[in-house]
Amino acid sequence: MSTATVAKPTAQQPGKGSRRLSLPVLLLIIAGVLVLTSVVRLISGADGITSTGQMSTALRLAVPIGLAGLGGLWAERAGVVNIGLEGMMILGTWFGAWAGYQWGPWTGVAFGIIGGALGAVLHAIATVTFNVNHIVSGVALNILALGTTRYLSKFTFEDAPQGSSKQSPPIDSLGTFDIPGLSSWLQTLNEKHWFLVSDIAGLVGGLVTNLSPLTVVAVALVPATWWVLWRTAFGLRLRSCGENPVAAESLGVNVYKYKYIAVIISGGFAGLGGAFLSIVASNVYLDGQTAGRGYIGLAAMIFGNWMPGGLALGAGLFGYTDSLNLRGGTTNVHALILLLAMLLVVGGVYLLWRRKLISGVITLVISAVMFLWYAGTDEVPRQVVTAAPYVVTLLVLSLSAQRLRMPKADGLPYRKGQGK
Repeated sequence: MSTATVAKPTAQQPGKGSRRLSLPVLLLIIAGVLVLTSVVRLISGADGITSTGQMSTALRLAVPIGLAGLGGLWAERAGVVNIGLEGMMILGTWFGAWAGYQWGPWTGVAFGIIGGALGAVLHAIATVTFNVNHIVSGVALNILALGTTRYLSKFTFEDAPQGSSKQSPPIDSLGTFDIPGLSSWLQTLNEKHWFLVSDIAGLVGGLVTNLSPLTVVAVALVPATWWVLWRTAFGLRLRSCGENPVAAESLGVNVYKYKYIAVIISGGFAGLGGAFLSIVASNVYLDGQTAGRGYIGLAAMIFGNWMPGGLALGAGLFGYTDSLNLRGGTTNVHALILLLAMLLVVGGVYLLWRRKLISGVITLVISAVMFLWYAGTDEVPRQVVTAAPYVVTLLVLSLSAQRLRMPKADGLPYRKGQGK
């Protein structure tokens, strides 16, 4: 009598097939980048690349990108692609400025969240209820939000004092604060321009200097999102809708409800990012104020592999490159060419060590071109500085694309009972 051996199926954890960096390796990479940055600063004399003011500006510019990315994270973890983040941010800028001008900045923040959530409701109705293609719905929402806010501005801001059809009157500030003692000590240490120590002081000093209360709230939302989505039953059900909605439905999860909740929260985050732009970053609403930050936030989310921590790193990177454009960045960007060339050398050597000869040689050739560019010029054209955030977005996405793992059911149509 023969017995048949049946192989026991093993459950594969989501994302286990993708190679994810461990925390020690990630910290080692960050430390290496800091060391190389300090070396570049000493060679180029561009002390501004790690100054406290540069880092503080980078944090302020990273916040709306990070909030948009968090919005995309919530939606896509539930299986809904949210290309409409840009439109939701636009609604947040207008609603935040409109309410902030009349009733104060904190009321404006609340209305900015509501404005983004209203746009998200439209996106949820189209994608969840009517199964409209998620990309088409998001693009349509972006166009609708842009046209709606321009139309409304003509009736609300055009006749107001210091306002126009493309700009709101000034909005009262939420105020800023420093960490007493620590901020001034770190700034003094940064101004000594010591190797690595002053660079770390500038980085940390930028996180505790000239802070807005809304910045603190936005930074706190990153660990809060991680805790809710990965440490609560609610988060487990929501993520199951983005991985396998049919299986989630079989276990009693109301998939429609969780998708709606996720998309509305997503819009609220994007609207908060828009309100930050119009109330904190510039204290006025301006036509075209978002400048594609919704899309960059989506890129930061993808770079972070649909995880809050990676998203925060991506937002910080994009915020930093954007800050170079605001603080006389031609010299600083010129120094970053040298930093990029050094990083490419490290990457090329790593690829050769992994026996990827063609990729390694190409990377080293590109690094040689970057070295020649740096050596042959004293500064870069202003146009290169302006384009730096968008170039970095493309480079980061292209280099990190092979390590990404999106939720399995992200963007796929779902109908209740389709698994029966």
